[in-house]
Amino acid sequence: MKQKSLLASALTVLALSAVPAAQAVAAPARITSPTPAPEETAAPTESMMPGESGSPEPSGMMTEPFGPGCASLPTSGAGSPSEMATQPVATAIASSPDLSTLSKAIEQAGLAEKLNSAKDITVFAPTNAAFDKIPKEKLDKILGDKEKLTKLLGYHVVEGKKTPQDLAEGELTTMEGGTLKVKGSGEEYTVNDAKVVCGDIQTSNAVVYLIDGVLKPK
Repeated sequence: MKQKSLLASALTVLALSAVPAAQAVAAPARITSPTPAPEETAAPTESMMPGESGSPEPSGMMTEPFGPGCASLPTSGAGSPSEMATQPVATAIASSPDLSTLSKAIEQAGLAEKLNSAKDITVFAPTNAAFDKIPKEKLDKILGDKEKLTKLLGYHVVEGKKTPQDLAEGELTTMEGGTLKVKGSGEEYTVNDAKVVCGDIQTSNAVVYLIDGVLKPK
């Protein structure tokens, strides 16, 4: 009997000690939420190349006419550089008070439409004062001879929009087929024997240099 009692007691102890272990196995695992990853910030969109500022740079710089004769140009309206920049060259010349004689010559030679439709040309434009150096009788004779007048005016036009740098030194071929000798720097340039009095005037299809003499074809 005593042995049975001891056996029963031992079984009871074993049963009680097994309960926590069973509960530990049966208990559901504790689910922990993962630590949230640091919030990613979107990389800034690069709309500009390195070195650019917040404001876009202008696509091109506007050139300013230069020379002592530019002071006589209107500052606004007809004949002003800003107005001439919007017009084809023959129309721009016609709007300039200093180029009325040249405009008349262009009309009498029938070259206005041809000049206005030309693409990228340079016109060396004699001012009224330049034409005044020619005796009136001789000038009237030139203006009355369409063939000679066309040749004369063609000698004042070259292909391409020439910058002041293009006039530094050398020769330019004219639309008439002759050559012009150009030379200068800064704000002082010569075309053959004529001086540029106001240069780099932009029109919609040409650049104009006002000169103080009428160029004579050779």
